[in-house]
Amino acid sequence: MFKRLRNDVAAVRERDPAAHSTVEVLLTYPGLHAVVGHRFAHAAWRRGFKLLARLISNVNRFLTGIEIHPGAVIGDGVFIDHGTGVVIGETAVVGDNVTLYQGVTLGGVSLDPGKRHPTVEDDVIIGAGAAVLGPFTVGRGARIGSNAVVLHEVAAGETMVGVPAKSVSAKRSTPPRPRCFPAYGCEPGQEEDPLAQEVDALSERLQELEARLATLEGREPDATERARRIAS
Repeated sequence: MFKRLRNDVAAVRERDPAAHSTVEVLLTYPGLHAVVGHRFAHAAWRRGFKLLARLISNVNRFLTGIEIHPGAVIGDGVFIDHGTGVVIGETAVVGDNVTLYQGVTLGGVSLDPGKRHPTVEDDVIIGAGAAVLGPFTVGRGARIGSNAVVLHEVAAGETMVGVPAKSVSAKRSTPPRPRCFPAYGCEPGQEEDPLAQEVDALSERLQELEARLATLEGREPDATERARRIAS
């Protein structure tokens, strides 16, 4: 228990520059409190004391604003930063050194009694407000951008953004080594929704075709098109 606690505290200090001391982390980080409280609830759940486990879980949620079902499996070095609104479902599995930000949901889309929630492998980062929904695997080292909605398997090392989430990185067999810690699931320049990028590209293409048509018809393009030409 104490070894796991040391790992959890070390994870906070490594990934949060606002953490200035071990004592500060122990006393003031609700994400750490939620993980430690969950360990007690999970131990009771595994031993068949399910009502007691749910009671511990409810107290934990009241104190931290983080809801972790006592049946969920949480690894070592898991860091829940800020934490308010995080929800982790009953059959979710969270690996080692995973980072979750506020508002993350590891949820299900089925009423089946079996596996309903995602398995998040080691070293994954899930940004604020993201929802990972379904009984699939998020591969080791993957990144989920803020507010993304992930509905299918994510390969190791992929970065997913958008609604529904799409990959903005090439698939890799091994996770990447980021140049810096991507605090909210994406490095700078990866935040834009790929669907929005496609719409922007189509809009630019449409403006180009309208300008060509105006030239062929021997008329001047409208003021918007002239301004676009001057800007380019």
